[in-house]
Amino acid sequence: MVTDEWGFFNIRLESIGGYGAHVAGRILSEAGVLHQGFGGSNFSSYGSEKKGTPVKGYIRFCAADQEVRTSEPVEEPHLIAIFHEALARTQPVTAGLRQGGVALLNTRKSAAAARELLHLDHGAIGVVDAIAIALEEKSRVNMVMLGAVCRVVAFLDPEAVKAVIRDTFGKKYPQSIAGNLRAFDRGYHELLCEDVPHPAASAPHQVRRPGPAVGYLQAPIGGVITQPGSSHVKDLSASRQGLLPEFLREKCIDCAQCDIACPDLCFVWEPGADKRGKPALVLRGIDYQYCKGCLKCIEACPTDALVSRVEEDGWAETHRSAQRLAPVGS
Repeated sequence: MVTDEWGFFNIRLESIGGYGAHVAGRILSEAGVLHQGFGGSNFSSYGSEKKGTPVKGYIRFCAADQEVRTSEPVEEPHLIAIFHEALARTQPVTAGLRQGGVALLNTRKSAAAARELLHLDHGAIGVVDAIAIALEEKSRVNMVMLGAVCRVVAFLDPEAVKAVIRDTFGKKYPQSIAGNLRAFDRGYHELLCEDVPHPAASAPHQVRRPGPAVGYLQAPIGGVITQPGSSHVKDLSASRQGLLPEFLREKCIDCAQCDIACPDLCFVWEPGADKRGKPALVLRGIDYQYCKGCLKCIEACPTDALVSRVEEDGWAETHRSAQRLAPVGS
């Protein structure tokens, strides 16, 4: 096992709520500690516990006779596993990656395109289409990413990880075990790597821990919130797990059932006329920047004007309806 100056091999999982990164970190650590006899620890950090919010998972491994006397976040990992490529637009997902380290990305892009997307100027890159695999195997992204991690981390025994997967889901969700194991195997075998060496330690380099985004030192005069939650910078696209709703205007009756069901106000309306020619609001489309892919709108639609489709690169941006009505009375 290659370790840092404190004797640890470090892994960081970059994800969002709903993708199972916390469970993936626990499975990895249990496989290494309980089944293979390593020392180690894992924990996660997150804000509000809801789908779409950033989540980080931290895993450390060390020799069995070494005490684990730290609970700090992993800031200089040997391996980073990024559960959705959209996170790279808003989060510093590759921060602190050691020289000789590896970044794994859930994406349909090639390794070269992934490296450019992540602005990765050192280390190796590995890519796997975890979303497509999870959909096909009726599993989840975290199982595929677990397989990819085991492919890169040579000292982790895939059979030990599979044993923990069986133990984790055996009692409550036994019907999911077969699909999860298939997803794990495909993540292991379908990972495509570009110049992936065994992660090696490098000379220590300084990593600056980010300060608080909001506080008494940073607060603007008067406590004005300059970027509210509904501002144009908010982006929930990393929450989507491969599916999103497609709007079929010709079938829509403007009943607004979709808007009522949507938890994130994704539907865009404009002034128009109903079938009798009277002024009415007409549904224009969906603002996919805010859409988390929950598909509740499809369940609510009485006319099948909303259908589920597999997300492709660039489709949401091309079909996004971004303009919104001004508030009443403005």
